[in-house]
Amino acid sequence: MKKKIVVLTGAGISAESGISTFRDSNGLWENHDIMEVASIEGYHRNPSLVQDFYNKRRRQLLEVEPNLAHHFLKDLENYFDVTIITQNVDDLHERANSSKIIHLHGELRKARSEYNETVVVDWSNDINIGDFAEDGYQLRPHIVWFGEMVPMMETAIDEVLQADILIVIGTSLQVYPAASLVDYTKNNAPVIYVDPTELNNNPSIIQIQKKATEAINDLKNILSDYSVE
Repeated sequence: MKKKIVVLTGAGISAESGISTFRDSNGLWENHDIMEVASIEGYHRNPSLVQDFYNKRRRQLLEVEPNLAHHFLKDLENYFDVTIITQNVDDLHERANSSKIIHLHGELRKARSEYNETVVVDWSNDINIGDFAEDGYQLRPHIVWFGEMVPMMETAIDEVLQADILIVIGTSLQVYPAASLVDYTKNNAPVIYVDPTELNNNPSIIQIQKKATEAINDLKNILSDYSVE
């Protein structure tokens, strides 16, 4: 029986494919204050601005491809039972053909009703004011913004509780509640952290201070020590 690996991915893995993040040193995301374009309050204040912002992000997805790290995680399925929990809203894990993916913060290529978060449709084009969901309400990006609940959090916790190994890639574990997932690992389950940012000298976590694509060989070496049977 294959051992179960759960992988938590963040903005760093997508940044290597050319997707911009909101972790810029100036605190801005594409020249916007993050709370203008990634909070429910910002959306209520200026829905047109927020729709335009995510329309541009959606178009950008057409210009990028999964990188070596995305493909490596897919290849791990040959040896392990792999579930990916991602904070990213892009579809790069899907395009790398990973089998089991949980999106904590929503999906850029989906839209949902302003009124009912369960009315969700696939959506690859721009969302315009006047585009309505089947319930008659305005469509909005299927994104979990600051100020909103994270509906997939319980599902993600259940996965981590079952993990034999947890790998954290491309996130400095600063965004909650996602960062708290590390606390749900089994006592004997190793946690492997891959990110250039040092994680406060935590001796219980195996740290690889590299970008995701640069850490592939390190991960291969570490995972070779764990039996897949």
